[in-house]
Amino acid sequence: HAQFNPEAPSPTTAVHYLATKCVDTGKHQQETKWFMPWGPNQCTKLRTFDEAMAKKIEANNIVFAVHIPLPNKEMSPWFQFMLVILQFDIAFKMYNQIEEGAMATIDVGLAYRDDTVSEWTEMAHSFEQRKLNCNFTTTKTFENEGRYYECDLLPFMEVGSVAHKYYLLNIRLPVNERKKINVGIGEIKDIRFVGIHQNGGFTKVWFAMKTFLTPSILIIMIWYWRRITLMSRPPVLLEKVILALGISMTFINIPVEWFSIGFNWTWMLLFGDIRQGIFYSMLLSFWIIFCGEHLMDQTERNRFSVYWKQVGPIVFGSFCLFIFDMCERGVQLTNPFYSIWASDVGTELAMAFIIVAGICACLYFLFLCFMVFQVFRNISGKRTSLPAMSKARRLHYEGLIFRFKFLMLVTLTCAAMTVIFFIISQVNEGHWHWGEHTVQVNSAFFTGIYGMWNLYVFAIMFLYAPSHKRYGDEQTSGDAGGNSGEDIQLTTTITHVDGPSEIYKMTGKAAQE
Repeated sequence: HAQFNPEAPSPTTAVHYLATKCVDTGKHQQETKWFMPWGPNQCTKLRTFDEAMAKKIEANNIVFAVHIPLPNKEMSPWFQFMLVILQFDIAFKMYNQIEEGAMATIDVGLAYRDDTVSEWTEMAHSFEQRKLNCNFTTTKTFENEGRYYECDLLPFMEVGSVAHKYYLLNIRLPVNERKKINVGIGEIKDIRFVGIHQNGGFTKVWFAMKTFLTPSILIIMIWYWRRITLMSRPPVLLEKVILALGISMTFINIPVEWFSIGFNWTWMLLFGDIRQGIFYSMLLSFWIIFCGEHLMDQTERNRFSVYWKQVGPIVFGSFCLFIFDMCERGVQLTNPFYSIWASDVGTELAMAFIIVAGICACLYFLFLCFMVFQVFRNISGKRTSLPAMSKARRLHYEGLIFRFKFLMLVTLTCAAMTVIFFIISQVNEGHWHWGEHTVQVNSAFFTGIYGMWNLYVFAIMFLYAPSHKRYGDEQTSGDAGGNSGEDIQLTTTITHVDGPSEIYKMTGKAAQE
């Protein structure tokens, strides 16, 4: 899965492992609990199960051992997380076929150590069930015995921080005929694993970006709010919402991840999701209010209650995503082997959830396009009164309208990119569960979207900070001070002391002239 291209390394790396079959002789059970596949004190190995049959070794005494990472390598906190995918190699036998809806019961232990000589320390232990989804592509006859089934990849484990250098998985497939445990799962020949972790290089770029962007947004936010407090009038709704957007951007920017290098904080993944969720809901609500406040024919403005119908569903959707995330990542804090995809009901729920989330994102984007279209139609309606004005004044308004339209188009582009990014990241979360349909996301896309949000928030604050040169003639309708060149900034189209926006007033002023 890992693509190696020099320009933009993909954010994650996939490493393939093959489990070693160890024999648990059971003679010295007190001393060693952990079976090492290689190295100085390695376990007694089996090459095949036929060898086990010959030596009369029972299935319950076979332990599959996997050491992460591969020999002569070590894991690092820069990897951020570790995701392990499981795949069984099952051979076809006429008298030992995979039954319908077969469940594999896995007794699994995870241990760690930080050097090659110390004892292994247990990190987690669990009995897990995974449903086998296998097809046999050719005909089921005696001639085809020994050919392999094609089995789906199964979610196995997710750890939210890589605090240790070496990890060891010991897996047993206990057989109990009476309780129907691991009966009818076919003839398992091997167990393969794919270990996925974030690239250290990508992590460093990401941290550097966050560390650089945090102060820049923070500074403009303070500057912006200072400008607003200097005004004689109280801040209007749009200005408050812009500040809230700046705060949520700063919250997502603060590089808390630096701590994940020194501390073993397994909840960092969940915390990252929550931060992103807050930012998403803030950004989506902001766009709705931003367009709504520019619809001049709307009589009720500058009140948050007007927008509850649009903002309500956004908040509700974010809350649902949060609950869904808690069901998966929240439980993984205590049991890293838990997966919502392991059960049928869970899989259906998760699939439905991701599809609904994608559809909602698309609908939201269409609604936003409709609002922007209305705003544009409104403005062109108002433009008809421009020719009646004096030249200087007309140029001023045309400049305003052009700048405003440009900002609206930037907003739409930003929204489109965000929706695409949201859908792709949702699909990527679930792509292991749909076979091979994965979208290769390269790091340029991640950092690009993230940079775009920061730039957008920066621009909005810069353009919407009230112009300080006009405090004196806030009330006057005289043109002398009001329109000294281009210093009236974008806000003037939106809000004024007396309510309606300047473009709205302009029809009245044209008549006076």
